[in-house]
Amino acid sequence: MVVTVSLIPIPYRIIALTQERNSLLDYSAERLEGVIKEIGFRCDGCAQCCTRAFNGHVFLLDRDVTAVKKIDPAALEPAPRPEFCDQNGIFYDSGYALRTKGDKHGSCWFLENKRCRIYDQRFTICRIYPYMLHREPDEKGKVDWRQISGLNEHGEYNTDIPEEDCRAIARETKEYEEAFLQQEIAFLEFMNEYFKKNKLRHVQKVYDDKMRRFVKGEPITVQVFYCGRLEKHTVVPE
Repeated sequence: MVVTVSLIPIPYRIIALTQERNSLLDYSAERLEGVIKEIGFRCDGCAQCCTRAFNGHVFLLDRDVTAVKKIDPAALEPAPRPEFCDQNGIFYDSGYALRTKGDKHGSCWFLENKRCRIYDQRFTICRIYPYMLHREPDEKGKVDWRQISGLNEHGEYNTDIPEEDCRAIARETKEYEEAFLQQEIAFLEFMNEYFKKNKLRHVQKVYDDKMRRFVKGEPITVQVFYCGRLEKHTVVPE
């Protein structure tokens, strides 16, 4: 399996993400409140959202990584699909994800009997889910805001959510999405300077070759961006 990363130069990616962040800041919180009120989502405890099979990986903000390191450092892993690989075969990742278990669904590290073991300490993305604010194309190619993840695929709908709760959810969702974009921008700015300083560059062929060998069982070295620095990891295929 070959994972192809974006070949757009880093400065242009920074510009694009900055524009996306500015667009997010212009998005009305009242509009999101209305969507939340209209959808009326309520968790029914199915725990699907806490599995890799349903939701892929759970990317963590730096502040959540700090919390995980205090609770259980083993719950962290470099996020999948690193963004860069230099000419020496070292990968670079924009952050950490929550580790999943080896069961058939890929259950969250902290999930036991469909219940979160650290619910009162759950992370930002877990608190706001399934709400989100992403601009992405629909099935007709029109780019617009997507506010709900997994709509009609889990949970209950059309429940009555108090106005103050809608307001709080909308505010925290916007704060999370802004923090996510800012963390990605910070990573790209760091890598731009890091590559220049150390005379490194992203090489797609090296990336693809190393990934092929990784799938076949060869470990890779991944430098993970966290709080303005890189942390080195050796990643072994599962």
